[in-house]
Amino acid sequence: MTRPPALLVLRALGIGDLVTSVPALRGLRAAYPRHRLTLAAPAWLAPLVRLVGAVDAHLPVEDLTPKPWVAPPPEVAVNLHGRGPQSHLLLRAAAPGRLLAFACPEAGHGDGPRWEDDEHEVTRWCRLLAWHGVPSDPSDLDLPAPPTLFAGGATVLHVGAKSGLRRWPTDRFATVARRLAADGHRVVVTGGPGEERVASTVAGAAGLPPAAVLAGRTGPAGLAALIAHARLLISGDTGAAHLATAFGTPSVILFGPMSPARWGPPAGRPRHHAIWHGTRSEPGDAPSGDPHPALLRITPGEVLTSAAQVLTADRATSIGTVDARR
Repeated sequence: MTRPPALLVLRALGIGDLVTSVPALRGLRAAYPRHRLTLAAPAWLAPLVRLVGAVDAHLPVEDLTPKPWVAPPPEVAVNLHGRGPQSHLLLRAAAPGRLLAFACPEAGHGDGPRWEDDEHEVTRWCRLLAWHGVPSDPSDLDLPAPPTLFAGGATVLHVGAKSGLRRWPTDRFATVARRLAADGHRVVVTGGPGEERVASTVAGAAGLPPAAVLAGRTGPAGLAALIAHARLLISGDTGAAHLATAFGTPSVILFGPMSPARWGPPAGRPRHHAIWHGTRSEPGDAPSGDPHPALLRITPGEVLTSAAQVLTADRATSIGTVDARR
């Protein structure tokens, strides 16, 4: 049996990075239907990679250290990871017939468009592919909702973030949680690994029961399923926010150092509100224990107002969908 030609794609980053690359991955799938598309991404993302629907194989890659490519050289390699040079060199080590990537003189690669800092992450990778003659649809972000072990319809407050710059204060999260619970929401609090204490602090200050703390109990697959079946998500600028966009779950996203014009929900989606009081985008993962000043300008009242608006938009959209089917 003839082995199909290989298409190797690099995106060795986190949840939000994977979700924002979905339109590009699906564009590659359509452009190379006979190829075996292998996505090089962290092993822990495997449950989410399966939801994309465009990937044939998942190659676990945790960093940009060159590793031997044991299969025959890929016919095409695609850098959806960054501007280079490290990511370019990692793919070059597989000896691809062709490399689709941004131009990077440091890596000796001139066959590609220029990198633009002030560009939405979804648009960035679709523009890269378009330059190389591969069409893609930046709006093609939707993922199918996975089954969940948790009861649906919860209002999820995701209180964690990799950097303190993107972490809204716990007392403000608690104020929002307390008000939503009083209004009849079933509030649960999530976070990433190691953020169980932060989530417990928010829940305790809001008067929520211990069972409402789901941080440390979900994993990537469980978090995705919880958000997919949620009533509402309130989160900082983190992977949970991108999952809400992909699943169509109403969301309010709180931005600090980075502008939502670069990492926020795409325009024209009324179920998703981004709140930002910054003036310019800054790196969002710099080590810091303190929230960014733009994040501190966001008040609980502002978040609650946005939550009411996105839920109203969700009801209007749902009613419109039902009417259209009659």
